[in-house]
Amino acid sequence: MSTTASAVAARLGCVVDDSGRIVFDLPAEAARATEGAERQRLLLRLRPKKGEPEKVLHTLALEPGDDGRLCAVLDPEPVLAEGRWDVYLLGPGSERQRLRPGLRDLRALVDGQLRDRRTPLAVRIPYATKDGYFAIRAWLRPAHAEVERVDVSDGSTTVGARLHGVSLTAGGTVHLRLRGGGGTVRELKPLASDDGHGFFFTVDHDGLAAARHGVWDVFVQPSPDAPLVRLARLLDDVADRKEVFVYPAVTVEGACLRPYFTVDNDLSLEVRKAV
Repeated sequence: MSTTASAVAARLGCVVDDSGRIVFDLPAEAARATEGAERQRLLLRLRPKKGEPEKVLHTLALEPGDDGRLCAVLDPEPVLAEGRWDVYLLGPGSERQRLRPGLRDLRALVDGQLRDRRTPLAVRIPYATKDGYFAIRAWLRPAHAEVERVDVSDGSTTVGARLHGVSLTAGGTVHLRLRGGGGTVRELKPLASDDGHGFFFTVDHDGLAAARHGVWDVFVQPSPDAPLVRLARLLDDVADRKEVFVYPAVTVEGACLRPYFTVDNDLSLEVRKAV
């Protein structure tokens, strides 16, 4: 398959419901401007890692809708693999055209963190890429710990979260794992709600500042024998949190500490030398 190099004016709109179902539509003028509209499809392509070949594709039939528009539906099943999915218009001869984002109705996702979710957790958020094209950010996780709040004070950072798919037991722990640190882990004791799903924990800034500098990724181990579950904020309409939710940095003992969301919307704590 080939990708057209020319800029494409067609704009793809969508509506997402709380089950994750996405209904796409191309406006009437875009549909009329495209030859062979009845044979066209939407192509969803999992963006490969740098240097790797393209492997995962998913196509959706485009059908005539209201007012001459073309519509396609992405149902909750099958789930999308975790990653970023670029969306193309696939025409006759397998020619691809990138699509610009039109109206994206994501209202059903805004309060998604208020509902308990079944697992494996499958999340999809349509968004506009940095270069202005339509894409979908997808997550697929066997269990999930949704970050609900992050409170930063001079002496500590307190995080509140809620588990989906598992419950916290009396032996559950929070793990701060130093990235690239050869297995260096600091364990914290969380306080759980009565139902075992909600919990919070506090990171003492002095203690973390005295440890090694670097990035500490945050996990919860719901019970002593359970797999680690990454803390993240996935259940709303924000596909990329890193530059949107910026927490204050705190200086302690010559170190600068700051909680932040990664490019995957996971929660981490950065500790670096104060400037």
